[in-house]
Amino acid sequence: MLRVRIVFILIALATAAIPMRIATIQFEQGDKWRAKAETINFQYREVPATRGNIYAGDGSLLATSLPFYRVAMDPTMAKAERYNAGIDSLARLLSGYYKDKSAGVYKRLITDARRDNKRYIVLNRKQVGYQDMQKMSQWPIFRDGRLGGGVLFEKVEKRYRPFSSLASRTVGFLNENEYGAGIEYSFNEYLKGQDGKALFQRLAGGVWKPVFDAEDVKPEDGYDILTTLDVNIQDVAEKALLRQLMNRDAAFGSVIVMEVKTGEIKAITNLQKNKGSNTYGENYNFAIGDQGNTEPGSTFKLLSMLALLEENKVSLEEKIETGTGSHRFYNQTMRDAKNGGFGTITVREAFEKSSNVAISKLVDAHFGSSPSKFMAYIEKVGLDQPFGFQLAGEGKPFFKKPGAKDWYGTSLPWISIGYESKMNPIHTLALYNAVANDGVMVKPYIVRAIAKGNTIEQQFGTEYIRKQIASEKTIKNLQELLQGVVDNGTAKNIANADYKIAGKTGTAQKIVNGRYTQKYYTSFAGYFPADRPKYSMIVVIDSPTGFAAYGGDVSAPVFKEIADRIYALDMELNPSSQEKILRAEASQSILPEVKAGRAEEIYQILDQLGLKSSPVQSEEWVKTVAQNDQVKWKPNDTDQATVPDVSGLPLRDALFILENKGINVNYSGKGLVRSQSIDPGTKLTPNSTINLVLG
Repeated sequence: MLRVRIVFILIALATAAIPMRIATIQFEQGDKWRAKAETINFQYREVPATRGNIYAGDGSLLATSLPFYRVAMDPTMAKAERYNAGIDSLARLLSGYYKDKSAGVYKRLITDARRDNKRYIVLNRKQVGYQDMQKMSQWPIFRDGRLGGGVLFEKVEKRYRPFSSLASRTVGFLNENEYGAGIEYSFNEYLKGQDGKALFQRLAGGVWKPVFDAEDVKPEDGYDILTTLDVNIQDVAEKALLRQLMNRDAAFGSVIVMEVKTGEIKAITNLQKNKGSNTYGENYNFAIGDQGNTEPGSTFKLLSMLALLEENKVSLEEKIETGTGSHRFYNQTMRDAKNGGFGTITVREAFEKSSNVAISKLVDAHFGSSPSKFMAYIEKVGLDQPFGFQLAGEGKPFFKKPGAKDWYGTSLPWISIGYESKMNPIHTLALYNAVANDGVMVKPYIVRAIAKGNTIEQQFGTEYIRKQIASEKTIKNLQELLQGVVDNGTAKNIANADYKIAGKTGTAQKIVNGRYTQKYYTSFAGYFPADRPKYSMIVVIDSPTGFAAYGGDVSAPVFKEIADRIYALDMELNPSSQEKILRAEASQSILPEVKAGRAEEIYQILDQLGLKSSPVQSEEWVKTVAQNDQVKWKPNDTDQATVPDVSGLPLRDALFILENKGINVNYSGKGLVRSQSIDPGTKLTPNSTINLVLG
């Protein structure tokens, strides 16, 4: 009985305490909990900035962010009269567009949400493009906007590459954790811009709805990255490399094309065989990264000759005995690729024929007692350290040090021909480029500027790694040797009648499980035209199969194919093309050929050049024609309900105009629009497709 009484007393006390607790929360702690509720239901959240564009050297767009939209709605915003008059039409339009629900289902979805006073519903998870968003904004109810109709077009940006996979690893990527590769990753701090802040309200189901507030902070768009890449050279390099990789069933390959005087990278491609297939993709930058750090093979003989010539140890015409093609260094035997050897040859021939025995004997004879002196030349020319290349992930060269635990009596002879050391293709190329550049070693670079709009925020230019890697006499001798390799030596199969190529083949046996195998790392590094160098290039192909899998047979032909195409395209190098241009220019106006584009941009260019032009009209897009000494404007009206004339426009401008008209675009070629499959002035047909030919 006593126990029952105690229980009743406790219940009575608890019941009395509840109102007291409620009163305490309501009056004494009310502000605290109201503030907490406010924080839970309303938050300032990040609004992503528009990511900057990446451009090629000629202004071609390599990567951009295109806007897409998620369509949501606050169904309570529309007034009853407007809502009742438009809901049936809106439901039919939504059903017709998305084709996933009937008009009746869409009507119930919106009406039920309006009745339940729901302030936010996503009408469909499928995102729509800019042009469709513009059309939808004119639909019933939606046409009254955010405040009158409750429509919410929530912007979601997607990265788009007009040239698809061209230079894909170099352009790179960035994942949701802000980790990636290439320019997208290396220059992310500039590209990503500054995110803004906006007030959002948390609704049922964990959905956040934007609330427009005076305190919102607008995002700042990212900077644009202007590269040195040439899309035409890049395209040629990728196709030539891919063909040879497939022909030779090779593991991977890399190509870098660089401008001799400046160090500007014009093309860089890396293709690797995809697992389980005979296809190739650009999955890693072997030209720059750690995984591309490998024994360079015979291309390193250029450095050995530089050291020998600088020390006045040899002359090009002196004789060296190679015997039957083998020589014993301590407990190891060095062999030449040619069975039976070369016998007695000159130093010049030793380099041209790539005799391992000759080069290693010379280096061992003159530097064997002081290997540190030879190794110092690697540092002297700037090959011992990373260059600080603009893309993240550059590999570090590796060279043994005399006196270290891993240094043996055989180390110097083997290092002299490109073994027991590691270099990236870009380091080898920089050495060959320096010889082409009369001894001046420039730093390779791929980004020339960071810009916002027409304003350059930061500019990059030619930097020097070494002002002079060797004496003028040595450089002239090295230039002779490199040209001799193509004229008389291991690369005479790529000799060209139209212009001279200078370079060196390289073939290095690959180590597998600690032992050298019959798999090879083949390369060719050089420059052209040899008598007036403009471009340097390196081609690397790893583990080619088939007969004669050496640098001269595998990599050198790719070099020649790319060089031939560049020579044909480059008007400065090709005399016949230059003559045609001069004749054409002589028959034309002194004014430049101004094509078409945005009126304001063209006017600014002409103004900077000090050229006369008629006043800018109200039209945004114009064509131009040179008349006497003045540029005249021709209106290019894109506002009519007809197919616009985009001939003469760059691809990016043509895409902008046509896609904003709701026209699907296919295109081929590169450059400016030369022709379009639907005549200008044709009446617009919904969802029509136009084919553009560029050239």
